[in-house]
Amino acid sequence: MARMTYAEAARQAIAEAMRADPRVWCVGEDLGRGGVFGQYRGLAEEFGPERVSDAPISEAAIMGAAFGAAMVGTRPVVEMRFADFALCATDELVNQIAKARFMFGGQSRAPMVIRQPMGMWRSSAAQHSQSLEAWYAHIPGLVVAVPATPQDNYSMMRAAIAADDPVVYLEHKDLWAMEGEVDPAAPFAFGQARHRCQGDDITIVAWSKTANHAEEAAGILAAEGIGAHVIDLRSLWPWDRAAVLESVGRTGRLLVAHEAVQVAGFGAEVVAAVTERAFGALKAPPRRLGAPRTLIPYAPNLEERLRVTPRMIADAAREMLA
Repeated sequence: MARMTYAEAARQAIAEAMRADPRVWCVGEDLGRGGVFGQYRGLAEEFGPERVSDAPISEAAIMGAAFGAAMVGTRPVVEMRFADFALCATDELVNQIAKARFMFGGQSRAPMVIRQPMGMWRSSAAQHSQSLEAWYAHIPGLVVAVPATPQDNYSMMRAAIAADDPVVYLEHKDLWAMEGEVDPAAPFAFGQARHRCQGDDITIVAWSKTANHAEEAAGILAAEGIGAHVIDLRSLWPWDRAAVLESVGRTGRLLVAHEAVQVAGFGAEVVAAVTERAFGALKAPPRRLGAPRTLIPYAPNLEERLRVTPRMIADAAREMLA
């Protein structure tokens, strides 16, 4: 076990994969200086510019070049700098990378990790703060990862690099400095949720930074005698439908919380699945918490109004039990 930050955990996972496999390499803007958030610090010095490649400011070129390299046998880690900027490479990702295995009848594949730092962070405003995970969950051919802790950012990065399918890897920018214990031997498989807290009164489903808030909310509720079962999905495709259905079958109540805009967010998929498959077990209508459908402001006080907080989650859970 070692204690490290969320950023360090992913960096360590990448370094270990690069030492073990010469086919693993990184490409993106500012990697030579360690990345915009320091998430590649030291890698250029250890592996050199051929394996830690500083790219021009063209997300489409970065994504397209990495795709070609993946198709001929390498395993690129593609840095998009911000999830918002990755939209400049949407055609390469959605129409080419996600469809490669299918279009070539399984003769080709695109084993890539597409890192997209997401979420609200220090007044980054409307073009640098979005949470777009539901977009990618909608696209066949993509794995969607949303790590919430240093442990998961280590284990999930290792799994993403080893995967034979493209992984859209969404790290929350507000978690870079979060510290935690990391066990290199801890198992992980996409589609397996983490059970953060146990309880029989209500099921709370969340992911990314909001999963940490949900665990904090469960502590607030526990002090009031309310048992919340908190499920951190960790990956949105595949997602652990079985764990959610089993929990709701016991609690009869479902609350889904995420930072992304509530309208058409992935929380709607979770609620729909539970309603279709476990309707008879429900003691109350399922509920979602998410951001309003509005642009994210620069002003800190206005930005704060859009955040889903532990108190909001606890309040919503309490209302569902009333």
